[in-house]
Amino acid sequence: MNHVFVIAEAGVNHNGSVEIAKQLIDVAAQAGADAVKFQTFRAENMVCRTAAKAAYQIDSTGESETQYAMLKKLELTRQIHEELMEYCKEKNILFLSTPFDVPSVRLLADLGMRIWKVPSGEITNLPYLRHIGKYHQKVILSTGMSSMDEVKAAVAVLRENGTQDITLLHCNTQYPTPVPDVNLLAMVSMGKELGLPAGYSDHTQGIEIPIAATALGAVVIEKHFTLDRNMEGPDHRASLEPDELRRMVEGIRKTEQALGDGVKRLSESEKGNVSVARKSIVAAESIRAGEYFTEENLSAKRPGTGISPMLWDEIIGRKADRDYKVDEMILI
Repeated sequence: MNHVFVIAEAGVNHNGSVEIAKQLIDVAAQAGADAVKFQTFRAENMVCRTAAKAAYQIDSTGESETQYAMLKKLELTRQIHEELMEYCKEKNILFLSTPFDVPSVRLLADLGMRIWKVPSGEITNLPYLRHIGKYHQKVILSTGMSSMDEVKAAVAVLRENGTQDITLLHCNTQYPTPVPDVNLLAMVSMGKELGLPAGYSDHTQGIEIPIAATALGAVVIEKHFTLDRNMEGPDHRASLEPDELRRMVEGIRKTEQALGDGVKRLSESEKGNVSVARKSIVAAESIRAGEYFTEENLSAKRPGTGISPMLWDEIIGRKADRDYKVDEMILI
């Protein structure tokens, strides 16, 4: 029997506190998870300062601050990463973290991380995927908000840059995900069509759907968890608490509804997240009319309302037809 690799997703549920992060590691280790995963990013590299929050983030944290301000409070320093990695060793659980920008990829590589988790929002970020691929290490690729063609394109970029050990994670990025939108059979069809192992990253409420995914052959299960769903922060409400084991019978009923039709598609519930979670090509610095677009003066940042970073190669080498300010979307 194959061992299902269970990732306990702490994410940003540490709320910026090292002590809460360590308590989350304790919970994950005691639960028997194989890995506990955090998120590594710098807000200024991840999102434009005026980018709006997703609807679920507004529901959890209000509208008084931008997505940038919310994320800025949830960054982890290099020192904190080192402290948490050491604590994971003490607790005999693997430390993982999802990088959301290229500098964060470099930081995690420097710290010795050898399994890369690519989040759904970066699946159309060509320079990011190339950088991950060049490490030639295991990649776990989340595929929320994606069509089958987009998944194939991302896998192709990773392979072209030297990565062959790829596991796909079917995912719906809505927090919490409506059960009819889970479409677990897409996990099966996606794995078969691409000839790759497949698993499931879950954002539903409760534990029933990950169990159903395991029954369908998932090799990786990823699930958000928290100390208390009533804590302040964007992801707590859709995270798991220990007492949900008692909801097993209800989970059987939910599993019947969640099987889906096996077609990988963007669901109605997550359409509003595409422009929030994906990125556009923007100016990384001031650019004057007539200057050439280069790898150095361009960046990929949220929101995804402009030119997709998958068109990066078509933009590099062109001349700017006007002046651009920092973070301004490139137009052609």
